[in-house]
Amino acid sequence: MTITATIIGASGYTGAELIRILLNHPNVKIKSLIADSSAGKELSESYPHLAFAGLPKLIKIDEEDFKGVDVVFMGLPHGTTQEVALKLPSHVKIIDISADFRLRDASEYEKWYGHKHQAPELQKGAVYGLTELNREQIKKAKLVACPGCYPTSILLPLIPLLEKKLIKKSGIIADSKSGISGAGRKAVQANLFTEVNENVKPYGISGHRHVSEIEQELGLIAKEKIMMTFTPQVVPLNRGMLSCIYVENEAGVTSEQLKKALEEKYKGEKFVKIAAGNYIPTMRDVATTNLALINVFADRVGGRSTIISAIDNLTKGASGQAVQNMNLVFGFPEDMGLNFTPVFP
Repeated sequence: MTITATIIGASGYTGAELIRILLNHPNVKIKSLIADSSAGKELSESYPHLAFAGLPKLIKIDEEDFKGVDVVFMGLPHGTTQEVALKLPSHVKIIDISADFRLRDASEYEKWYGHKHQAPELQKGAVYGLTELNREQIKKAKLVACPGCYPTSILLPLIPLLEKKLIKKSGIIADSKSGISGAGRKAVQANLFTEVNENVKPYGISGHRHVSEIEQELGLIAKEKIMMTFTPQVVPLNRGMLSCIYVENEAGVTSEQLKKALEEKYKGEKFVKIAAGNYIPTMRDVATTNLALINVFADRVGGRSTIISAIDNLTKGASGQAVQNMNLVFGFPEDMGLNFTPVFP
């Protein structure tokens, strides 16, 4: 079976990454690429590496009638996806890479994003697309809300440990580093080469929007409100993400038990791997792939553990996980189109 796809927001980094992946997918045909501000142009004008892919020209959304479109990938800035999603035909499956449908509570969305949700009914039916942990719900979904990159790197290790009551619900700290592509392709002074190069920049301290998403999912597992400390940082790399997560073990629980629990949870998983021995995961280990590499270490402070989680922010943290979710929705093998080997060096 071949399905047809439309990408809305095709000119952004996640759009370009999505195209790179779908060009390797044997069961997907890209029907249209939508980017209103660049309509009428070839995508290769912005991304020369895609010049030989035979892609359709960029168009405005009003130029696509969505007849014959099976799936729409949404890669728009937050606040804009909601209105577009409301106008899509009912037969279309939606894989949303934006933040618009991740928060289950409309009042929480308004609190963190500063405006009322425009599609609360669609939001109620959205499935949170953390693939390995919500697989069965995703298979039945009409709208999949793909997690943010930071939440993906943090929730993959934490949720199984909370489920098994191996770590305490309080005192969780996550310090995460991301390549600059996570900030998008906007021309912003803070993202200029001279601002980022040879520099590390913490931002969103105590108020990054992704913390609401992380706490939401952890709270569902813990069955109570969870608050954590989360600090994101930009590092002078194009892509990649590394999260250092600090937790307090439950009484009598060792770091080795935490690692064993993760090994059991992700045994046989294609894209989530627990590193062998004391190997410390790095961004390079997963570059350009849909892989997550995790390991657990005993802290020098007794009863605490340090978890290292590495993903590629554009792939497992965005477009790769989106394709993984699409595969589930349409009954394809979960790894179809996603079998990339990490780039080294």
